[in-house]
Amino acid sequence: MISESFIEDLKYKCDIVSIVSSYVDLKKASRIYKGLCPFHSEKSPSFTVYPDTQSFYCYG
Repeated sequence: MISESFIEDLKYKCDIVSIVSSYVDLKKASRIYKGLCPFHSEKSPSFTVYPDTQSFYCYG
C-alpha cells in the first residue's frame, strides 16, 4: 500500500498543468486552466485544472 505522505509529496512535486497540457490544450482563465475534457467528446470546455491544489474537475 502507498502511504498518504508519499502521495501528498508526489502531488506537490509534480506540476499538474504541465502534465495535463501534454494531453489537453489548456487555456489560462484567471488562476485556473480550462480545456476540452479528454474523457468524453464535447464542443465547449468543461475540464478545469486547479494549479493551487494540483487537481482537476470535469463539469461535463
